[in-house]
Amino acid sequence: MTTFDSDHRASQQYFNYLSYEYAIDPDRRYKSYQPIPMFYNNIWDVPAAMRVLATGNSFWILIEMMRPHRLRNFAAHAQGLAALIDTDFWSVTTIVEDGHQYWRTYFRYSGRHDVVPLFTPVYQDAVMAETYIKTMKVQFLQLRRWAWGASDFAFAMRESIIHREIAWSNKLLQMGRLLEGHYSWATSSLILMFTAWLPLYLNQQFSYTSLAHNLPVITSRILMVASVSLALTIVISIILLPKRPQRYGLWRSLGMLWQWLLMPATAIVFSSFAAINAQTRLMFGRYLEFHVTEKVVKK
Repeated sequence: MTTFDSDHRASQQYFNYLSYEYAIDPDRRYKSYQPIPMFYNNIWDVPAAMRVLATGNSFWILIEMMRPHRLRNFAAHAQGLAALIDTDFWSVTTIVEDGHQYWRTYFRYSGRHDVVPLFTPVYQDAVMAETYIKTMKVQFLQLRRWAWGASDFAFAMRESIIHREIAWSNKLLQMGRLLEGHYSWATSSLILMFTAWLPLYLNQQFSYTSLAHNLPVITSRILMVASVSLALTIVISIILLPKRPQRYGLWRSLGMLWQWLLMPATAIVFSSFAAINAQTRLMFGRYLEFHVTEKVVKK
């Protein structure tokens, strides 16, 4: 059984690929199957900031698929009907039902559950509303909803205590990955942006040391080396782009390059701030309601 949203468009090989992987796996009951979500259906139409976010989200899942031990259900995913019956189908009480389904299955089968990567895309729409301002608002709300997956930590900890048959070494590893993922989601962009300068302002004595004067230089060189991966991301994203619609000219193609200058701002506002907002609301019991993400079609 594959769960799709209304904007999802499977690749031509998806069902063949899924059927094959399911048929050859003797432990198929204990597996979920995750294709690559690619927010490329309307990538030429959405504003530049949304294009950066859409491409970044696609690449992040692709990176996680290279590490199947960390992979979790996201958006379009598949699971055998027998497993869905055993877990009473998908949860109707959680906002982030895809990732939550992983934990429900994990504990239902006493830790015997893995996610199998399917290296074929399922194309999805990037966020686009009727106006630019509304698009940014809807995008923030969508990412805040995704970040609400931090609520799974309490569920997973409670179930870990109940299911004593699962080794604590396994459960602690799983809990650590869940906690680290959401903590990094909220803080990594802010750390990259501000951490090199914080010691200078927090400790006056440190500001007089030679290390303090060299710290910004050292940090900039580290980031310069790390930017090689960003350059590779840009090249790969250009290769993967669908054909440019006839209504757009060469200037739009150039925009696919300069849009990456927005990445620091989009990472902080739409990733870190959205995650901090979700986690803070969760901490104070200001629970979210599910809102369907608006995605209009440009004609």
